[in-house]
Amino acid sequence: MQGAVLHGPRDVRYEDRAEPTIVEPTDALISLSATCICGSDLWPYRGFNPVTAPAPMGHEYCGIVEDVGRDVRSIRRGQFVVGSFFASDNTCPHCHAGFQTSCQHRQPVVGAQAPRLRVPLADGTLVPTDDVPHADVVPSMLALSDVMGTGWFAADAANVRPGATVVVVGDGAVGLLAALSAKQLGAARIIVMSRHDSRQRLAREFGATDIVAERGDEGVERIKELTRGVGADSVLECVGTQESMMQAISSTRPGGSVAYVGVPHGVSLDGADLFFRHVRLFGGPAPVRRYLPRLIDLVLNGTINPGKVFDLTLPLASVAEGYRAMDERRAIKTMLRVA
Repeated sequence: MQGAVLHGPRDVRYEDRAEPTIVEPTDALISLSATCICGSDLWPYRGFNPVTAPAPMGHEYCGIVEDVGRDVRSIRRGQFVVGSFFASDNTCPHCHAGFQTSCQHRQPVVGAQAPRLRVPLADGTLVPTDDVPHADVVPSMLALSDVMGTGWFAADAANVRPGATVVVVGDGAVGLLAALSAKQLGAARIIVMSRHDSRQRLAREFGATDIVAERGDEGVERIKELTRGVGADSVLECVGTQESMMQAISSTRPGGSVAYVGVPHGVSLDGADLFFRHVRLFGGPAPVRRYLPRLIDLVLNGTINPGKVFDLTLPLASVAEGYRAMDERRAIKTMLRVA
């Protein structure tokens, strides 16, 4: 088969790759209904993470089970499934605590920008739907495998409660879906930091009550103005840079919470400064598997439509253009048609 392979900075190729096969008896093989490009894929694409050998790309997926290993019990051929970007057994102590991305036997799921995918630990990783969803629902199902689950984790980790004032730092797909998640969890005021008209419009559709275009110290000052000098109860940091992290921490009221779900690059914190702020910090790779059953229900009953973050759809063979569009901020998130 053919799929996306990163050879170096800004060098993504659609080329021959080995067909996935059952390797372990706990594996499943999936024929993908759709796949996509993640904002975190842009870090290696831009050269921030070194690429020492050609690397198959993609970790977001949903589709139809083609085959399963002999030890798979809860997943069967023909089911439509959604899974997380980390495979987990969903039985270890960390999984039982709700942190499947820290599973004692976790494995990364890679190579999803292709027609077919091997998923390890299928019983613990994949969540099936009762029926194969309509094609119109597939984009939202695809979003659940990472960005919607990550946005939900951001809101959950930042302790968003009914009536809360929430700030979202970052207007990428995760930030926009973090705003949607905060709305679902009852936030009364959702302030999204964004400089881009199309993203601002979608943020408001997802529940944003205010938009702040300023960044850095100016952005913090604007948040303080909007909150009468108090700051936000919950701040969702969805970027991963030094500036975004400090902007998040400085926008939080004493006793408030910051959730950081953007993969950190070059972030360092001053312990003494944090000590006197009385701000909680909590984050990491989102335990998407914890939230999948609930999020699937919310999609299927029409409560949420996270697939709206896909504002560019291309054939899988045009994956390089999808990367360019996101890198140049011409697209929020690119969905790739497999067939």
